[in-house]
Amino acid sequence: MRKLLIANRGEIAVRIARAAREQGITSVAVYSEADTSAEHVRVADEAVLVGPAPATASYLNVDALVDAVRTSGADAVHPGYGFLSENADFADAVVAAGATWVGPSATAIREMGDKIAARKSAAAAGVPTVPGSDGEVHDLAEAQLVGARIGFPLAIKAAAGGGGRGIRIVERAEDFAAAVSTAQAESRAAFGNDAVYLERFIPQARHVEVQVFGDGERAVHLGLRDCSMQRRRQKVVEEAGDLGLPDTIVTGMAEAAVRLAESVSYKGAGTVEFLYDELRTEFYFIEMNTRIQVEHPVTEMVYGRDLVGEQLRVAAGQPLSFTQEDLIPRGHAIEVRINAENPDMNFLPSPGTVERFDLPGGPFVRVDSGFTSGSTVSPYYDSMLAKVIAWGDDRPTALSRLSRALRELRIEGVTTTAAFVGAIISTEEFATGAYHTTWLESWMANRGNGDD
Repeated sequence: MRKLLIANRGEIAVRIARAAREQGITSVAVYSEADTSAEHVRVADEAVLVGPAPATASYLNVDALVDAVRTSGADAVHPGYGFLSENADFADAVVAAGATWVGPSATAIREMGDKIAARKSAAAAGVPTVPGSDGEVHDLAEAQLVGARIGFPLAIKAAAGGGGRGIRIVERAEDFAAAVSTAQAESRAAFGNDAVYLERFIPQARHVEVQVFGDGERAVHLGLRDCSMQRRRQKVVEEAGDLGLPDTIVTGMAEAAVRLAESVSYKGAGTVEFLYDELRTEFYFIEMNTRIQVEHPVTEMVYGRDLVGEQLRVAAGQPLSFTQEDLIPRGHAIEVRINAENPDMNFLPSPGTVERFDLPGGPFVRVDSGFTSGSTVSPYYDSMLAKVIAWGDDRPTALSRLSRALRELRIEGVTTTAAFVGAIISTEEFATGAYHTTWLESWMANRGNGDD
């Protein structure tokens, strides 16, 4: 691998460009007309314009990106996360253009990207799954039969969905028919497919994921991450280290994730996501993300491994540079996402010019960002400005360090969620770990900062 095209933008594109430079690989940024002066363009060695501002005409335009591969002479493509990172057709197009896809095979992406197929693969690998429908559900009569078997509350999810989209929670039988109809309509509009599947809804679950890595021959895990602090099923805070789970659950999740990865000959970085039911002391497979995660830095901090750099090495044909025995965790790391949004106005996006961008420093504090002072926050893309990560020998130390870092952070010109996430990590519930996937929204409503 000598020249890498980064099919993404923002902080992850900057992160990938840095990893490439450390390995002596030339990086090629792609950018839209709205991102002409973006930080990821400045950091990369070369840059190619791929289209107008709307993502559908640029960062989601497969033809334009493949043309950029050819015109730049890139021999590899890293998709980052979001956009086309889990699009099997794009992976195929990259390979057809003669370039290396930095990620799992298109076959693995398709198998894990389809929720029904992923559930079947998980079950075949001996991974526990949430009780639910055996396949796609297309009509109300079939949905009612499945619903009667599962019971309430239950979740209706778009079979082709992801990232928390296309989900309806149904508490009562009398609301079921309308919820199925709405979920199908949303799925059809968002994904061009009205198929849904149903599963048991666990109201006070913890969202725990396992970082896996494979080279096509073998797979390993790099521990667990807790991502239970969520708003509208979108992650707000993530952490790695001692999550306070029973040892049997930690071992069970890790081993199950590795079995699933090896069952599909997984290559590259991936994440297997689980729900942990504290009342039943059971865990269930949710889905597998066939890409690098937003929250990968907390794992890097705890394990001392460069996951993006390892992606490049494995994609270049090298075997994993570490064994399971080599992977020894140390300490605890916590990450918060800072978005250009106004929490006091229903998290309305806050585009504009960043007039001041002073980042925190000090030992064991890391900030990943695609912005600097003078950068423009575009209304066309995700509003995340930065990820602030802190590591400590233990969770209290990491939390104290993160709180200090957030007090040092200064962003002006756009409204941000910095004070909001600072308030979250200052709560007693966060300090003690006494929260679950629906806790944040209840807390927001009680403090008069809800969405309704």
